[in-house]
Amino acid sequence: MAGIYIHIPFCRKKCHYCNFYTVISHKYRNQFISKLLQEIESRHHYLNNQTVNTIYFGGGTPSILEPSEINALINKIKSHFTVIENAEITLEANPDDLSIDYLKKLKNETPINRFSVGIQSFFDDDLTYLNRSHHSKQARLAIENAIYLGYNNMTIDLIYGIPTLTNEKWMKNLDIFFEYGLPHLSSYALTVEPKTNLEVLINKKKIASTEEDQIVRHFEILIEEIDKQGYIHYEISNFAKEGYYSKHNSIYWLGGHYLGLGPSAHSFNGLTRQWNVKNMKQYCEAKSTDTMMLEKEILSVDQQYNEYIMTSLRTTWGCDTEHIMNVFGMEFQIGFEEGIIPFIQQNKVRKTGNNYQLTGAGKLFADGIAGALFRGC
Repeated sequence: MAGIYIHIPFCRKKCHYCNFYTVISHKYRNQFISKLLQEIESRHHYLNNQTVNTIYFGGGTPSILEPSEINALINKIKSHFTVIENAEITLEANPDDLSIDYLKKLKNETPINRFSVGIQSFFDDDLTYLNRSHHSKQARLAIENAIYLGYNNMTIDLIYGIPTLTNEKWMKNLDIFFEYGLPHLSSYALTVEPKTNLEVLINKKKIASTEEDQIVRHFEILIEEIDKQGYIHYEISNFAKEGYYSKHNSIYWLGGHYLGLGPSAHSFNGLTRQWNVKNMKQYCEAKSTDTMMLEKEILSVDQQYNEYIMTSLRTTWGCDTEHIMNVFGMEFQIGFEEGIIPFIQQNKVRKTGNNYQLTGAGKLFADGIAGALFRGC
């Protein structure tokens, strides 16, 4: 099982918290599409003839693309890779792009069958704080338009821990999500990433800073409310009804292989990891796809093990010591079982047979627990 990720870096404005590679200028748009098509053709060997189960348009703002551009990219992929019938094909979208007309064109002209909509909040003051390009009415309308046209596989993003977001407003955001009956939610704590506008504005005291206690409380509310509604908490930040897990993101979390296309995109095929240049000009003016690549590394056994611990521990499936033994050997298995003991004693990890999963309390410390189990660091 393998996936293909296509990074579309164009945005109309930069959200304060965003640390992904994006560009506001559309100067290279036509050249960019041409280079993407070239890269698809030249990278066909990277997945070693594995069947492609998912295609994911991320960004940036992929919903800036015309349906004809989306189709050209998908058709190019299908001409160079074996793509399963009814593959999950996701388009990330901003709410202000999902008009009835645009959605009708997508439905009639493309095989897009899943949307990931960047709502973030249904309150305008939160959206202003984040510097989002849409307002709350557009957020609701985007969801309603997609439902009206029969798109039943849709996820939205909601951010918690925003200084303007009270507990009551956070509850209301979740209630609105539940009212629409959507099958999937991705929800993240607002993180102040280095070199973002958010960090600069907070340091200059132009906007309020995030508060750890508020983030923890919002996460607790999220877990409580999502459980009441029967959603499965299958990854730290992701919740779904049965049968609606993100197949594409599950490839990342379960150690599957993926090819990343476009500037800054990452790829992984089990043995190597590579990523493209984080510069639109360099990407579009590259003489060959080799010069599109910024760096490539062959993963050591320790790195492969650490990758497994980091990703699997975040999921409902957890870490399997039988898998560790079979893939990495007895030394790794013993080291894991010894290292995990303090977290079991602290009720942050539960053990069921060969499987180790984070408890509700442990989910607040996922990165730290994984880091404590790493080797060679």
